[in-house]
Amino acid sequence: NEEDIADLLTLFESSSSSTTPPSTQITNLTTILTEPSSRYGPKATTLKERSIYSLARAYCTSNDYTAIPTLLTGETCSPFFANVTKAKCAKVVRAVLEIICSLAPNELEMQEAICNSILEWTEREKRTFLKQRVQAKLAMILFLQSKYSSSLELVNSLLAELKKIDDKQLLVETHLVESKVHHALRNMPKSKAALTASRTAANAIYVAPGLQSTIDEMSGVLHCEEGDYNTAHSYFLEAFEQLDALEGNAEKKKEDSSSSAGASGGKSESKSAEGSSALKCLKYMMLCKILDNLTKALKLSAKGGVGAKSDKSTVDITSIISSKQGVKYAGRDIDAMTAIANAASARSLAQYQSVTSTYSTELQEDLLIKHHLNFLHEQLLESNLIRIIEPYSCVEITHVAELIEMPLATVEKKLSQMILDEKLNGILDQGKGQLIVYEDSEKDLAMEKGLKVIANMDEVVSSLFVRSRALRTMVA
Repeated sequence: NEEDIADLLTLFESSSSSTTPPSTQITNLTTILTEPSSRYGPKATTLKERSIYSLARAYCTSNDYTAIPTLLTGETCSPFFANVTKAKCAKVVRAVLEIICSLAPNELEMQEAICNSILEWTEREKRTFLKQRVQAKLAMILFLQSKYSSSLELVNSLLAELKKIDDKQLLVETHLVESKVHHALRNMPKSKAALTASRTAANAIYVAPGLQSTIDEMSGVLHCEEGDYNTAHSYFLEAFEQLDALEGNAEKKKEDSSSSAGASGGKSESKSAEGSSALKCLKYMMLCKILDNLTKALKLSAKGGVGAKSDKSTVDITSIISSKQGVKYAGRDIDAMTAIANAASARSLAQYQSVTSTYSTELQEDLLIKHHLNFLHEQLLESNLIRIIEPYSCVEITHVAELIEMPLATVEKKLSQMILDEKLNGILDQGKGQLIVYEDSEKDLAMEKGLKVIANMDEVVSSLFVRSRALRTMVA
C-alpha cells in the first residue's frame, strides 16, 4: 500500500527531535527522499515535501553551505520533482529559497550559487515561469552583493519577458528591485520611475502586506533623498506598522506545534525575517525626525547663527522610542539613533564623531543612513564654523581649527567650500593663514526697482517698434 509510510514517518520524527545531531538529521531526511520504494501518494508526498524543508534547515543549522547549491537539482530531490506537479515543484523551490535566505542571510555567494543551479535546471526542464521567479530572486541577491551592473542587466532582460506575458505580481517585485539598484547607483530619476511602474502594476492586483510595506519603504527612501522628510516619515510609519503586524503574526505561529510549522514550509521563516525590516523602518523614522528638525534649525543659523545655539527641544524623538513598538525594538540600533539625535540637538560635532565611532556597525551598514549621516556631519560642521567665526571680521584659520578640534587642512577645505557656495561672505588669505569675513551689506532696493523699471520700459519700446513697423508695411 503506497499510503503505508510508517517507516518514513518514524525517520522524520527522529530527525525532528532537538537532541538529534544535524549530521544524523541530514542522513535520515536524505533516506526519506531517496527511499527505493518510490512512494508518492498524498501522505508520502506531503511528508517528503516537509523533509525537503527540514533538510534545507538542517544544512543551514550545521553550516554545511557547500551542499546547499545542489540540494534541489541533485540526486536527493530529483525523484521528488519527477513525480509531483509543476505547481508543487515551483512551490517547493520558492519555499526552500526563502528558508535558506532567512537562515543564512549573509551567505550571499551560496544563495547566488543555488539560484544559478536552479536556473540551469529550469532551462533543461523548460520551466519558464519558475525560471522568471528565480531570476527575480537572483537579481535581488546580486543587488545585496553590490553587483549593481549584473543585477540591472538581469532586471532589464527579465522585464522585457514579463511585459510580454503581463505577469503583474512579478512586475511589481522586479520594478522594485530595479528602483533599489538605481537608488544605490544614486540615479534618483530612474529609481523614481521604476518605483512608479511598480506602483502602477500593484494597483491592478492584490499586493501582500509584506510587499506593500517594501513599496512604502522605498517611497519613503526616495522622498528622504529629495529632502521631503515629513512625507518620508509618513511612508516609513506605514511600512513599519505593516511589518510589525506581520512579525506579531509570525511569533504567534511559532507557538504552534512543530508538525504544523513544518507543513507551512518557508512561510514562517520569511515572516520572521521581516522583524529586521521593521527595525530598519523605525530607524528611518528617527532619521527623518532628526534631519527635519535640524534642517529647520540650520536655516535659521544662516540668518545670524541662531540655529547654532543649543536647544535640546529641537530634535524630539521621544514619542517614537517611548511607544509600544519602540520599546519592543529597544537595543543598540535604537540607542545609536537616540545618541545621534542628542548630538544633533546639542549641535556638538565632537559628540557626533564619538557616537559614529561607538556605533559604527549600526550606523554605517545601511546605505540611506550612511549617506544622510554624512550630510548631517556636513551640516553640523557648517553650523559650528558659523558659530565660531561669527564674532570675528578676521581670524586665523589655525585658531578656528583648534576651537573646533579638527585638522587644519579639513577646516581650510570646508571654509573654502562654504565661501564658494556663498554660505560665508569672505575670503581666505592663505599667505597669512587668515579668514577675512565681510559684513553682509544690505541690498539697495532703489537700484533693484530701477532696473525693473528699465526692463519694463525696454519691453514697451520694443512692442511699440514692432507695431510701428507693421503700420509702415500696411501704408506702403
